[in-house]
Amino acid sequence: MSMIEAKAFLIDLDGVLYVDNCPIEGAVEAVEMLEEKGYRYRFVSNTTSKSRRCLAEFLDEMGFSISERRIFTPGIAAAERIRSERDNRCFLLTRPDLQEEFDQAGIPIADDEAEYVVVGDAEDGFTFERLNRAFRLVMAGARIMALEKDRYWMAADGLSLSAGPFVAALEYATGTVAEVVGKPSRGFFEMALAEMGASAQETAMIGDDIITDVGGAQNAEMTGILVKTGKYREDLADRSTVIPDMIIESISQLREHI
Repeated sequence: MSMIEAKAFLIDLDGVLYVDNCPIEGAVEAVEMLEEKGYRYRFVSNTTSKSRRCLAEFLDEMGFSISERRIFTPGIAAAERIRSERDNRCFLLTRPDLQEEFDQAGIPIADDEAEYVVVGDAEDGFTFERLNRAFRLVMAGARIMALEKDRYWMAADGLSLSAGPFVAALEYATGTVAEVVGKPSRGFFEMALAEMGASAQETAMIGDDIITDVGGAQNAEMTGILVKTGKYREDLADRSTVIPDMIIESISQLREHI
């Protein structure tokens, strides 16, 4: 049996620990095992529907004991990235909960004359009016900051569009290229590693997206582990040019490889 030579882990949330509101069998125990064995770990999610505080509360309701400080999201990365800018007004094309991260960073939110259009998973907020306002702001000089460019995610009733298609629409309409701050951005992974105090070479990333999680991690010089839960699809994995360092059925099998 192959073993994972890692001292630290970055772990995706949606699709790895849970799907919709249901924890994946054995996931709670896997997290407890990492704590018991003294591994360093953080949860790196492209989820942009909730603030870090709300994510911690959501996980608690499912039986996970995960503190806010162990969760790293594109909202946190974007707020840190924008905070130091002199002209840093943002138009948020996201769900309302995410504004909390920007408010805490002291970043002004504006519906006009913004320097950044920040795009996340707005779900029902992707209306023509909001997309058109974002389009006009970019045409007037604002920069697009994509919290993530995932194509889809696994909801309780099946695959659902994520933010990526809407970011692509704005890029196409404006002729500009978005700055991506979430996975698979190397900078995102490096910020999470720094927060955890671990090097890329001693860290393994566990995710259900072969491109965003595994490919992004490998490009950042980490080990990439793919789980067959969440959005995993065998046909896509077989066609992908990304070759995971390891494939496991679910995070519950992690105990057998460390």
